[in-house]
Amino acid sequence: MSGACSRQQPQPPAGGPVMAGTVKDIMDSMVNPSSDFLFDSVAEIADERGITQKAPHTAEEWKAVRRQAIQLLEAPSLLAMEGRRVARPSERSENPQIELQPEEIQTLVDADRASFVRRARRLQDAASSALDAIDKKDTTALFHAIEGIDKACEGCHLHYWYPNDQRAQQAAKAQGLVD
Repeated sequence: MSGACSRQQPQPPAGGPVMAGTVKDIMDSMVNPSSDFLFDSVAEIADERGITQKAPHTAEEWKAVRRQAIQLLEAPSLLAMEGRRVARPSERSENPQIELQPEEIQTLVDADRASFVRRARRLQDAASSALDAIDKKDTTALFHAIEGIDKACEGCHLHYWYPNDQRAQQAAKAQGLVD
């Protein structure tokens, strides 16, 4: 019995965590697909037949939504890791008339890292609310949590990705998204 208590715990690899992915990689592989899945999971569809509610119903559907919420809940911790780069040096903005270049985004993140982490935590909090709703199978709460996810994403994007897009800034201001 005393031998079990004295066993050494495994140590993390020397040099700290391995960060092969950039913020862009995590957004492309985790955040975007997971949030899109959640956005599509609950909806009110109005058409010529009236209003139809779209929501998970079966255990498998709820399980699939939960998996995506878990990814979205965990991704902000990866995004906010100290030393994570925004993008690879060779990557460029796809829409430079509106979007900042990766090195400009990196400068904003580095200038006020605490704000970047705070914005990542907003996404995590919203994803946590979604997970709570999913575990309760509460589609109304899930719908509202998804709105929170959208606001968290847009608030971060407005600051780092397209801060010079006046149309997006005005729309966000009208919706109370600008912080």
